[in-house]
Parts: sequence; structure tokens; C-alpha cells
Amino acid sequence: MPRILIITGETSGDLHGASLARAIRTLRPDVELLGVGGGKMKAAGVRLVRGIERLDAMGMVGLAQLRAAVCTYRTLARFLRENPLDAVVFIDNPGLNLRLARTAKKAGHRVFYYIAPQIWAWHGSRIRLIARVVDHMIVILPFEEALYRRAGIRCDFVGHPLLDAVAPSYDRAELRKRFGVEGATRVIGLLPGSREKEVRALLPMMLEAAARLAREDAGIQFLVAQASSISAELIEELSAGTTVKVKTLPDQPNEVMAASDLLLVASGTATLQAAVIGTPIVLVYHASWLTYWIARWLITVDCIGLVNIVAGRRIIPELIQQDATGERLAGEARRLLHDQAAYNEMRAALRIVREQLGEPGASRRAAELILAECAA
Repeated sequence: MPRILIITGETSGDLHGASLARAIRTLRPDVELLGVGGGKMKAAGVRLVRGIERLDAMGMVGLAQLRAAVCTYRTLARFLRENPLDAVVFIDNPGLNLRLARTAKKAGHRVFYYIAPQIWAWHGSRIRLIARVVDHMIVILPFEEALYRRAGIRCDFVGHPLLDAVAPSYDRAELRKRFGVEGATRVIGLLPGSREKEVRALLPMMLEAAARLAREDAGIQFLVAQASSISAELIEELSAGTTVKVKTLPDQPNEVMAASDLLLVASGTATLQAAVIGTPIVLVYHASWLTYWIARWLITVDCIGLVNIVAGRRIIPELIQQDATGERLAGEARRLLHDQAAYNEMRAALRIVREQLGEPGASRRAAELILAECAA
């Protein structure tokens, strides 16, 4: 009976870990699954390691967060050294996971890494560490496979798990009716992110853009996609001073994307999500100046949007830092809504990105690779 440990970081890692766990258990019902994650992994049948809380810490962390991270690291490192395992699967969260991978490798465990560190964007030097401590990379972006293989690392592209999280198609008319959208009304979806800091930075900016657009066309409707990690109170607080009417929809990002004509989206996986659904996008990113300049010093790619990176060219506009203003957002939205040729060109480019992401079934293919090696 295989004994597999899955280690995730933040909310998205918990989701991917849960999908992988379900796929592994479907293929091998007798497997023993241990993990570090959250409620979704627990619901998928993973026995969470006692005494270990969240692994992630976004942005600049304080002393309390640093102490918690050190405590977590020590607890998990001890667990890796003291327990027999057939495989350890690390998911994303490279800051801590690569350190733990080193410990797992020294302990003699077979090490997999699912959803790879973005070494193509920054920290390219990490590839040497990965070559030493990871036995098999399982990647979800099409260009990553060749990158790792060139470095002599065993690597397989399994497709993007978003393709399993997004329906093959949506009944747009039914969704718009459910959300109270009448007829051919134009709809703009606002997706300010899943972390409190980015929502505080981006939602007021998006609402300012909405107010500017509403002054020109009072018929436009605005839908706010509220992530499950964001409280309704925060959305209400940030929306209190706006002059435009918005409808907030909790935990329905795919549906908001499918019902909208255009999306204003925080930089991140949500841009790929929108590409899979096919709705045109304006990307926005804003952080503290210290975080921004550190990132600019480390990042080696010209674009930050995953859609543009997968496409290999800039197909969606990116409004970053000083360019991320309500006025600029409204201007880009206005351009796409009024220029049908540009709008159609973006939709066609998004379809190509969708095709590059592979086929549904990423979690199952990853599970097959892991179980095959456990049986070898």
C-alpha cells in the first residue's frame, strides 16, 4: 500500500492538492494519503499532519509570521526524517517547499514537484537546486517541460488543472438572467484577487474605473467576484464610497467571467482562468513600492500576465504599478468595448492560449505518474 505525503502552501495549493488526492485515490483506493494543507485536502481524504498550520506567507512578513514559519519548517522536517514514505509531493510554494525537498531527499524519499516554481520568471538559479533534490517535475505550463529537461531534470507536462475546474461551456444567457442582467446589457466583471492586501489595493481602483464608464453609459452593469478567502465585510467597506451600483457574487469566479463581456482582473492565475472561458481581459497589478522594486529586480520576463507568457507575446493589456489607475483601467476597457476588431482579435488569441494549456485531466495524469514510480 503506497504511503504518499502531499505538501501544499496557500489556498490554490490546497485546491490542487485536493484534486490530486482524489485522482490518486480513484486510481489506487488503498493508498494512504498524508498531507499539509487545508479543508479541501482534508475533505478529499488526506490525513493532515498534526501540529502544522498554513505554510504560506505572502509579501513582507512580520516577526510573528516568521516565527510560525520556522516552527512549521522544523516540525515538518522532523516528520520527513522520522517517517517512511513512498513519495513526497510538493505543490507550488517554492520558498519553503524547496528547502523541505532538500530534507526529503536526504531522508531517502522519492521527491515529486507538481506545479513548478516559476524559474522562467525569476530565481533561475533555483534550477540547480531542483536538479539535486527533485526526482520528477510535473508541470502545468507547456513551455516548462523543455526548460527542465534541458537542465537534465525528469519532467512531464500534464496540462493545466484549470481545465478541470472550468466547465467546457457556460449558458451565458442563463447566468445573466440569474445575476439580474437584462437583455443585451454590457457587463464588466471585477476580479480584485483572493488576498486582502491586493483587494484593498485593487478594488477601489476598479470601482473608480466602473464609475467613469457608468458616467458614459448608464446601462453597463458591474459584477464583483468575491473570492472565498475574502469577507463580505471587506467588499462592503471598500465599496461604501462608490457612486456606481455593483453586484457582489461570492465564490463564483467562473460564472462571473462567463457572464461578462469584459474583465478587470488582478494579476495571477485568474487571467488564465479567463482565457479558458474566453472573456477578454485587462490585467492590473499594484503592490507596495518596496515589493514592486524587489520583484522588478528579480523578474526576468517582459510580461507578468500568465496569459501573455503562455502566448509568447502581449495579447492582453497589463496596467502595472503607476499605470494601475482608475482612469487607465477605464480607458483600456473603453477601447475594447468600442473597438470590435480589437475585441475579436483578443478573443481569438485567448482561444489559442486555451489550446496550448493541453487537455482536461491534469490531476489524473499527475497521479498516474506518481503511482507508477511508487510501484517501480
